[in-house]
Amino acid sequence: MRPSYRPDIPPKPQQYRTQVLDHLGLVAGMFEELGITEIIDRATKQDPGMRIVTAGHAVKAMVLNGLGFINQQLYLVPHFFHNKPLSRLIAPGIQASHLNDDTLGRALDTLYDTGLTELYSLIAATAATRLGLTPTFTHLDTTSFHVDGRYNSDEAPDEQVVHITQGYSRDHRPDLNQVMLALIVEHQAGIPLLMKPLSGNSHDGKAFGQVISDHIAQLQTTCRPTYLVADSALYSAENLHKLADTSLKWITRVPATLTEAQEVLAQAQPATMTLLSAGYRYAVVASNYGDVTQRWVLIYSEHRQPQAQRTVDKQWCKQSEQEVRAFKTLCRIAFACDADAQQALTSFVAGLQTTFLHDSTVCPTPHYGKRGRPSPGAQPDQIVYHITGALASRLTDRRARVDQQSCFILATNELDEGQLSAQAVLAGYKGQAHVERGFRFLKDPQFLASSLYLKKPERIMALLLVMTVCLLVYAALEYRIRTVLKAHEATFPDQKGKRIQNPTARWVLHYFVGIHVLYIPGQGLLILNLTDEHQHLLQLLGKRYAWFYQ
Repeated sequence: MRPSYRPDIPPKPQQYRTQVLDHLGLVAGMFEELGITEIIDRATKQDPGMRIVTAGHAVKAMVLNGLGFINQQLYLVPHFFHNKPLSRLIAPGIQASHLNDDTLGRALDTLYDTGLTELYSLIAATAATRLGLTPTFTHLDTTSFHVDGRYNSDEAPDEQVVHITQGYSRDHRPDLNQVMLALIVEHQAGIPLLMKPLSGNSHDGKAFGQVISDHIAQLQTTCRPTYLVADSALYSAENLHKLADTSLKWITRVPATLTEAQEVLAQAQPATMTLLSAGYRYAVVASNYGDVTQRWVLIYSEHRQPQAQRTVDKQWCKQSEQEVRAFKTLCRIAFACDADAQQALTSFVAGLQTTFLHDSTVCPTPHYGKRGRPSPGAQPDQIVYHITGALASRLTDRRARVDQQSCFILATNELDEGQLSAQAVLAGYKGQAHVERGFRFLKDPQFLASSLYLKKPERIMALLLVMTVCLLVYAALEYRIRTVLKAHEATFPDQKGKRIQNPTARWVLHYFVGIHVLYIPGQGLLILNLTDEHQHLLQLLGKRYAWFYQ
């Protein structure tokens, strides 16, 4: 029998495959340099031999997802990692399917049960030590994040769990429920040293006092900062007494609404103040507000003057129009006698703020019983008195008001100007931009998700810790890159190709986008699109970072 012809089917060749590495190697390298995985696993008593994904691995995955700048919710994390080299980035044996929402949710529960603020303080203290940071100024502030879902907004507040409800919204969405976050950020690298989730309707002043009472002692033990800096919400008699119970020095802005502050601002004369630096003058005033001995530094800023002038002009015009209308109304009133008119005029002048009575007279006006022109010699039935005159603007007072609006008061309990000069007080307060920059990073639409949604408020609180760790890794990476560039007198190209030593971490991460890993059957792997510029920076950062791109 003749056999049928069947051509031999060659075996299916092994497929080449690529995976996307991009900038995630830099993020994973900093995560490992700071030892965050090990810290979390030790604190949460995780046994890597008993589970595939530990809490430390889960946090690392969420940080890589957050710093991937793609704005994906947590349930899409497996999709984010399906084309990433997880054995390199996280740990051998971990697959994208392992990083599902159940795994990440259980990890968030574990973080919450461990104690969020205490756990993060341990991470931050280790990071500050490994980065060689010695913080002098630390900056305290709060922000809000709007939350999708009702959660516990209809329930009574619980002391242990944040109350997700409506409150003052920094996002200008007062109609949405929200949660708040307090951060203390150091000034050298801008890394957060302390985080605390807060209820959505928390008041900054009370929140600051709570942070001082509960966590400042721990912060002094782990990081030993010299000065705590905050905005005017910190400045209250109650909070000052809480600070007095610690050995921490502080700098804060004095609210202009205080009577004592208004008296000092009313006497401000910029021309007689001491020159501080370009555009600034200052005067020192002793204060004992709240029975706490302190030093007030009255500062005049030329940079604030244009805004102050616009504010004063707006207020001045509004008040002047009111006073002119009131004077016209007064002039239409018929008084029975000259004394009544003079008394009313005196009372009106006493209430003038932006204008003064330039010229005024009280004129008698006869009233006759018949209409028409009175006959010669006719006697009036009644004589009434009207006020006439004109108002003029107080230009000198307006100039003084602009000067007052251009001034602000900073307070500190460091009484020795040799230890903390007025220039250092101003520089320390202006460093408040570090924490504000961190909040802008956390609210970036490309970071994690534009709004938060999880099953329960405890996980929302734990996610705030993960978000803060993202900010920590980002700020630490930027600090490390700038430090090694300056130490080796090297540069990195900016967006326009100019060589600089202080690139932002966002730009460096963007510069690494497009790097892939090609797996060649039987030959190993090959890193694609890695340029000399990439390799030079990796060499400066060290073997830990270069390993991800080898």
